[in-house]
Amino acid sequence: MRDNRCMPPRLRAVTLALVAGSLLAACTGPTDDDPPADPVPPATAPAHDETLTVDGRPFALAVPPGHDPAEAAPLLVVLHGYGDEAAEVDARLGLRDGAARRGVLYALPEGTPDASGRKFWDATDACCGWDGPDVDDSSYLADVVRTVGDAYAVDPDRVAVVGHSNGGFMAYRLACDHADLVRLVVSLAGAMPADAGACAPTRPVSAVQVHGTADPVVRYEGGRIRADDYASAPASAADWARLDGCDSEPDVSAGALDLDVDIPGAETSVSSFPGCSSASRVELWAVDGAGHSPTLGDEFSSAVLDAVVGTDGPAPR
Repeated sequence: MRDNRCMPPRLRAVTLALVAGSLLAACTGPTDDDPPADPVPPATAPAHDETLTVDGRPFALAVPPGHDPAEAAPLLVVLHGYGDEAAEVDARLGLRDGAARRGVLYALPEGTPDASGRKFWDATDACCGWDGPDVDDSSYLADVVRTVGDAYAVDPDRVAVVGHSNGGFMAYRLACDHADLVRLVVSLAGAMPADAGACAPTRPVSAVQVHGTADPVVRYEGGRIRADDYASAPASAADWARLDGCDSEPDVSAGALDLDVDIPGAETSVSSFPGCSSASRVELWAVDGAGHSPTLGDEFSSAVLDAVVGTDGPAPR
């Protein structure tokens, strides 16, 4: 995100194993008696990128290598922040390669340029369509999900939206308006509206609020952008706990995650709300000391994709 006005546990118990390996090089080069070296195995094949269009707005769809269009797959929609573009949030979150390995369809829609040329999502009054054209991004993104489903078989129980900043606000908006299409939302440095009654999903949607406690742009403790308030990170998670029929008191015993590679140790505390309806999960991942755009590592990607794919999803390839 480029503009300071609005830049913009685990859904199941996440057990992450860190595997360290070392490759010992031979001290001398090969001799005539040495057998020929095995060929270096090729890297995992990249996803095949396609371009689909909704209402004249093209978006990229990364299709996993070797994917059968008739085989129902999870779908992950990734939303950029205000002033960003899809390519930037793609690089920032680091989810693409893991999605390809796990057989996840991966969509990267683009917002609309405002009067200053910055792309935005018209998510809430607080963020971020103040100077842009009148667009209905909630309906547009719902059609993105449907359009992918028309081209490829999509598992309706594994449709997720992950957004950063303005994209995090928008991810929540989409889940509020189109709970029939979305089963999981992950909001990084986004927020729910200050008016909790503004969201009325038709069914429970799993939600993860990920937020740096030192975020100066979209503040962890909540705040105001221009004249409109937004909820704090704990309140955003608590709102979804209420909407999903979870217990009001979070469980903080799940341990910690190491999401920000620039902060030593497992800096992210995880609070989960038990007792949610329809097997939904609600969590708050508080990244202690992180700002608006944490430097995310493999543990973030693994935790998010574990949530997207689910315990019964396809194994990594």
